[in-house]
Amino acid sequence: MKIDIKSSGKEVSDVAVKVDRNENNSEAYRLCVRGDALRFANLHQESVSKYLQSIMIKRNNPDSYYGLGVSYKFLGNYEKAIECLLKASEQESGKFETYYELGICYLLNGHPEKAIDVLIKAIVINPNNSDAQIQLALAHELVGEEELAMLIYDKLIETKPGYLKAYAHKASLLICNGKYFEASKIFFQIIKLNSNYHRAYLGMGVCFENMNKKSDAKRYYKKFLELKPNSKHAGYVQSKLDNLRKKQPVTNPFEIIKF
Repeated sequence: MKIDIKSSGKEVSDVAVKVDRNENNSEAYRLCVRGDALRFANLHQESVSKYLQSIMIKRNNPDSYYGLGVSYKFLGNYEKAIECLLKASEQESGKFETYYELGICYLLNGHPEKAIDVLIKAIVINPNNSDAQIQLALAHELVGEEELAMLIYDKLIETKPGYLKAYAHKASLLICNGKYFEASKIFFQIIKLNSNYHRAYLGMGVCFENMNKKSDAKRYYKKFLELKPNSKHAGYVQSKLDNLRKKQPVTNPFEIIKF
């Protein structure tokens, strides 16, 4: 049977458009994958160029908008990051990572109230993600809803007793509220679970110093420096030790540090 290769003008046109669209989609996909590879290699500026090229070919491209948003986040351009991640969420509404990264960007850009909304969406999609719950608790802290934050930390500690971030954030919140003894107990729990968790020793030092237990404070500050001599907090901790050795009052006895 002979197949007639001729078609009507409209059919030929439809086929041509379809072929062209497939070629464009293939190129858009290739550029997006290249952008991902550059982003994973921490070459964020270079990845931006690939994502933008991909989006120019295919506007309805949530993966490229997502990658572009994350790249902008790492470049510190949070406004553009948020814009891109919002477009990604509009084009693909069920992706946990998009809402999670959007929440992080809102936090970094000073909008914790907006972070709460999108982080809740992320948790609805993936209720077992501990990091999203931690970020939600932090957002609640930043809008003054400390009781809600504490409830989240307590729930995480109860359901995931090995998740040390929950302990650390709870202890940090207790310190901010001047509850040094309660915070020291949480830090001690962390050390029991992981004796190399250096931030817990720093936290213990802060707690004991503020409880006027100088010898204990010095011991924990020293242990922190032993574990993490090149930490960005090392200079701060060394100055605390020097002040304690001189038995001079510290002008700023507590400096907020994310444990």
